[in-house]
Amino acid sequence: MRSGAKVAIVGGVFVLVAGGLGYGVYDVVLGGDGGTETASASSEVKTGPPGKEEIEETAKAFLDAWASGDAPAAAQLTNNDAVAEPLLAGYADDAYVTKAVITPGPAVGTKVPYTVKATVSYEGKSKPWSYSSELTVVRGLTTGKALVDWEPTVIHPELTEGATLKTGESSTAAIEAVDHNGKVLDKETYPSLGPILDSLREKYGDTTGGSPGIETWIEPADEQLPDTTLLTLAKGKPGKLQTTLDAGAQAAAEKAVKQFSGASVVAVRPSTGSIRAVANNPATGFNAAMQGKQAPGSTLKIMTAAMLIEKGLVSATRPVECPKDVMYQGNTFHNLKYFSLPDSDTFTTSFARSCNTAFIKKIDDVHDDTALSKEARDVFGIGLDWKTGVVSFDGSVPEESGGVAAAQYIGQGTVQMNVLNIASITATARTGTFRQPVIVPQSLDDRQLATASRSLSPNVTGQLNAMMRATASWGTGKAAMASVGGDKGAKTGSAEVDGQGTSNSWFTGFSDDLAAAAVVQSGGHGGDAAGPVVAAVLRAGS
Repeated sequence: MRSGAKVAIVGGVFVLVAGGLGYGVYDVVLGGDGGTETASASSEVKTGPPGKEEIEETAKAFLDAWASGDAPAAAQLTNNDAVAEPLLAGYADDAYVTKAVITPGPAVGTKVPYTVKATVSYEGKSKPWSYSSELTVVRGLTTGKALVDWEPTVIHPELTEGATLKTGESSTAAIEAVDHNGKVLDKETYPSLGPILDSLREKYGDTTGGSPGIETWIEPADEQLPDTTLLTLAKGKPGKLQTTLDAGAQAAAEKAVKQFSGASVVAVRPSTGSIRAVANNPATGFNAAMQGKQAPGSTLKIMTAAMLIEKGLVSATRPVECPKDVMYQGNTFHNLKYFSLPDSDTFTTSFARSCNTAFIKKIDDVHDDTALSKEARDVFGIGLDWKTGVVSFDGSVPEESGGVAAAQYIGQGTVQMNVLNIASITATARTGTFRQPVIVPQSLDDRQLATASRSLSPNVTGQLNAMMRATASWGTGKAAMASVGGDKGAKTGSAEVDGQGTSNSWFTGFSDDLAAAAVVQSGGHGGDAAGPVVAAVLRAGS
């Protein structure tokens, strides 16, 4: 995906430094059958996990062969030499690493961490490059020898299957992305934006008036995915790229997701669809906030409530039943800790307390198993092929029947969403009209944005806002939203996942003209983990 004439490397120097493993000078003794015997060779095929001595000897032999630039020898010390050798050879041949000092740390079980301090040189340009990674030692299945379990991350922690390391002149110009106020956005300050900025550069770099530089990058196997720049040897002239992001909201989002592993958050401006913040923990790699696919739990009740109100089956001020559990076509649904509410309580109370059974009991009255799927598409724009400016999954509420359709009412079953989708649903509920989220202005490339076929009536929109305000002021979102000012509303969610002991925590809310949604994997109740993440972004947003 990038170009650059290859230059032969002459006299490259690679060195292994004896670190916490306590190694001195040693030799690599090559063996057969795709592995390497250690110095104490034996004809007996060993079984079971490798011991401490085997782990240390194998790790030092591999790192020494790699550090000396002997790709074939290093590859033979892995359990997949055919795949390992081209990547190891490419370290010098394609990535143009001319010097590397590899320092191993103490083994932790079967894993050996190490740091790499390298120099990359290309066409008279040189720059130091340092990073950390680790390898795992396993027992060879056929030889019984201790071998390095080959993964691309052995070479670099961000290297994925089929990807390669390259150094050369970039095929696209660098970009200087700025927020809606003109403040510069970079991946060092805002690490979650790294994958997004790479995607924006790949798509818009050639149209922003910049010039290419010399870089080291990861070229993915999938040509549809963007390159990941690891090192810049010589800067090109970056072209300025306007985004819809807000630096203040983005900084708050980055800080908030660091509290929880597996957290994602997105903020959207309801009046325009402008994406104000996107953050993930972990920050690099897969952009779960915009591409994830999960059941969103009770946050989807915003959409279900809209559909039920539109059909005249409920209203914010009318009483509804909320028993502790309910049976529908052989499937039992219950409320958290089997709570129930008095029959005199309104639908607003069931919404604010997140009563599952109040929603399930209305299914028979709907007389259409596909009603929620239609509401998702026609009103909330779910599944309409959004053109945000980067790759995104745009939500899915498939047409179902029976118990599966019932589970969809409370955001379970076959419903698939990410926090971008839920933030957009909240934004639509806030104004009554779907505005497709965008991370770069439509005017940048005149792309066709998705449009829903109809809006909610002012009456339905008003009821949704009132119920979300109740949730934020005295319902399940009260604690999380206490610090948020302005006209505010919320909805909590806890999504149960098969095989997962603790449910995923979901939360969505709005404050004035900003909507945000967050998820925390295995975070439990929505207000406990995801709630504070959303609140932090709403407090900082504009």
